[in-house]
Amino acid sequence: MRIGILTGGGDVPGLNPCIKAVVNRVAEHGHEVVGFKRGWGGLLNSNPDDPASIASNTIELDPQVVRTVDRTGGTFLHTSRTHPGKVRSGQVPDFLLNTVKGEGPHDLTTHSLRVLEALGVDVLIPIGGDDTLSYGLRMHQEGVPVIAIPKTMDNDVHGTDYCIGFSTAVTRGVDFIHDLRTSTGSHERIAVVELFGRYSGETSLITAYLAGVDRAIISEVPFDPEKLAWMLMDDKGKNSSHYAMMTISEGATLAEGEMMLTGAEDAYGHRKLGGIGAVTGSLLTEITGESIIYQQVAYLMRSGQPDSLDLMVATNYANMAADLALEGSSGRMVALRGGTYTNVPISETSDGVKRVDVDELYDSENYRPKIRHVMGKPMFLY
Repeated sequence: MRIGILTGGGDVPGLNPCIKAVVNRVAEHGHEVVGFKRGWGGLLNSNPDDPASIASNTIELDPQVVRTVDRTGGTFLHTSRTHPGKVRSGQVPDFLLNTVKGEGPHDLTTHSLRVLEALGVDVLIPIGGDDTLSYGLRMHQEGVPVIAIPKTMDNDVHGTDYCIGFSTAVTRGVDFIHDLRTSTGSHERIAVVELFGRYSGETSLITAYLAGVDRAIISEVPFDPEKLAWMLMDDKGKNSSHYAMMTISEGATLAEGEMMLTGAEDAYGHRKLGGIGAVTGSLLTEITGESIIYQQVAYLMRSGQPDSLDLMVATNYANMAADLALEGSSGRMVALRGGTYTNVPISETSDGVKRVDVDELYDSENYRPKIRHVMGKPMFLY
């Protein structure tokens, strides 16, 4: 058997250990693994008639090739936000230009299938979030055996309680917030810490909850800057060290406002996010006259090595995915449900969107985490 593996979307800690574990498990049973570079872009840009193209977009993986990759974060296969089913005209590879017409976007799935057939791939293991796995679902619907592994620090893939990268992102966020307390307190200021989180504020919410910040703005609840400003001033006044701290999700919006978006849309229809923290900081200064420390944590949340939880889940997900592939399963996603490892239909990734349960986990009036009760909740309170 020959298994293909790829990583798509944003990088997170735990991807390299996951790849390594898949390769070792498959090799242990005498089978082969080929890695596609730069996510679905590896399929899109591979020309079966050009060996040089195949060499630059794929890599043969065995235990020696992956022996040390788990010692670093990120993904040594590299990643991209490519969607072969929605390719803009300017992104169509030269060797495929004669197959497309019009402005696009173009569906080049037929080419993806041809590449898999030419390379003799029997099962495909995509590792990614909703966007990456949505095309994994498309491949499954086209008849390709697919076993998916959920990965995203936002922890918002439908069908699983946990995605690779979430724990490390929260750990990083908590550490950075605690470190920033020293400067914020020394200068008696208000700190605005912007965290990743486009549509789901879970990473921001749980980070704020564990770090004990004064206020937390999440993607799901628009906020009034005037109201927030005077809450923070009250927090600062009550603090014996005379400072206050707040977190804000990058996808947060002002009341009756919109997300801060820049640049062109990617293949999945997303534009870059970021800057709401800087805008909020400026508004706080304008309203209160106070000096603000603004810190955009962003990519630091998903940089570096995984913590022990992400390392364990990544390794276990990999072994499960490899076993499912080797036993002939298809159209499945490995998952954690109720604290137990399991697998679910990959179609569950398209069943809906995961968002913070505001009624249960957030105080919308006071802009802060409020866990009504923990009994009966999953480990990560989702």
